Amino acid sequence: MKMPLPDRQILAKRAQIVGRLRALVPGEGVIADEDELRVFECDGLMAYKQLPLVVVLPETTAQVSAILKTCHALGVKIVPRGAGTGLSGGALPLADAVTLGLGKFKKILDIDYANRCAVVQPGVTNMAITNAVAGEGYYYAPDPSSRIACTIGGNVAENAGGMHCLKYGLTTNNLLGVEMVLMNGEVIRLGGKHLDAGGLDLLGAITGSEGLLGVITEVTVRILKKPATQRALLLGFDSVEAGGDCVAKIIAGGIVPGAMEMMDKMAIDAMQRFVDSGYPLDVESLLVVELDGPEAEVEYLTGRVEKIASEAGSTFLRVSQSEAEREQFWKGRMSAFPSVGRISPDYMTMDGTIPRHRLPQVLARMTEMSAKYGLRVANVFHAGDGNLHPLVLFDANKAGDLDKAEAFGADILKLCVEVGGVLSGEHGIGVEKRDLMGKMFTEVDLQQQQLLKCAFDQGGLLNPGKVYPTLHRCAEMGRLHVSGGRLPFPDIPRF
Repeated sequence: MKMPLPDRQILAKRAQIVGRLRALVPGEGVIADEDELRVFECDGLMAYKQLPLVVVLPETTAQVSAILKTCHALGVKIVPRGAGTGLSGGALPLADAVTLGLGKFKKILDIDYANRCAVVQPGVTNMAITNAVAGEGYYYAPDPSSRIACTIGGNVAENAGGMHCLKYGLTTNNLLGVEMVLMNGEVIRLGGKHLDAGGLDLLGAITGSEGLLGVITEVTVRILKKPATQRALLLGFDSVEAGGDCVAKIIAGGIVPGAMEMMDKMAIDAMQRFVDSGYPLDVESLLVVELDGPEAEVEYLTGRVEKIASEAGSTFLRVSQSEAEREQFWKGRMSAFPSVGRISPDYMTMDGTIPRHRLPQVLARMTEMSAKYGLRVANVFHAGDGNLHPLVLFDANKAGDLDKAEAFGADILKLCVEVGGVLSGEHGIGVEKRDLMGKMFTEVDLQQQQLLKCAFDQGGLLNPGKVYPTLHRCAEMGRLHVSGGRLPFPDIPRF
């Protein structure tokens, strides 16, 4: 289907914008050809697509500053983009906005072992940080499944987590500082190599802000010493409820594993058939529990987890006996998304977080929803912190399937909020969950959040149409009880 073009007014202004950008970023740094723009038409949420007005690929902070200053003067919107691996439409282009890609910012600027931190540009991949420090026995803890491709700037924008976030935290817990360009072109620094900074926690506000407050051009992250010993256990159960009960008992026992992942039978089968990870095919749920630390501590905790699992009714137990076997256990879970792609033409990855003890209730309700919509769902969880990633399976070539998948996914997220959870654990709100924000926040809550955006972006030019279901003009936001009026969002074509 052909993409809708911008309106005549924007088309008339487009040549001016392209010319100004090419003066700022010479060579191949500006992309305006329609076929080349298609590379940037969506992020990992591929149900929504839109050609950007133009794409600009700067290489320096000075260029980013000049681009934002120019667009600010012209009243042109900006959509920041990292690697495009996001799953909530946070980097979805707008027909009347410049997409600012940061893929050329891929240098590791400094590794400071004395202060246990690394200074990197936002286009550096998550895994590249670990690879850069591995020789000295260090690593970067957050490890989303897309860590081979996702960039650290995107990690900060979405507050990415991963399998080891239970013990070592999300991006926000491993972030020390950023350099950021404001919409008017000003460059600011928040935090640094020190562990904490005085004043308001603006760094905390920036983390997870989804490109609404500024464009990040440098990131300082904490690096950790690799644990002396790591051991993984596979624990199988004859029901999802029993697996969830085991998760609760491990945490209640005062044990904080390095990682604790859970998957249901459909996910287990898909992963094991995709790559041999040693997963049993005759269980209804499977836990991958990783323990790390000094060898004596890991040995002791392994025994305790085995005992807890046995008391919780485990029907399968296997403990890794080598580093190679531990990595084998993780291969399946790290391949969750591509493995599910082999059993369904299309799938939609959801992301919500619930209190751990509500897992059995939520899974039972999801089973009912699956029957209601006539769509299968495979479940993988960051079980320790209650972060769910249901994979709703559908066929986009079947009339109505995409609509059903979206409605199914929305019901799952509403359920997460209903049981005391939140709409997102790490993927962000973007456009996917934008219209569900009212299920979690009151209108006053949302107005207060937008007051913060107004402090950074008075003209509302940074990533508009994302996160908030109702936009208020900043001029009106000075009054806390303003009705605001709903502003129309740009049409977002969906496929």
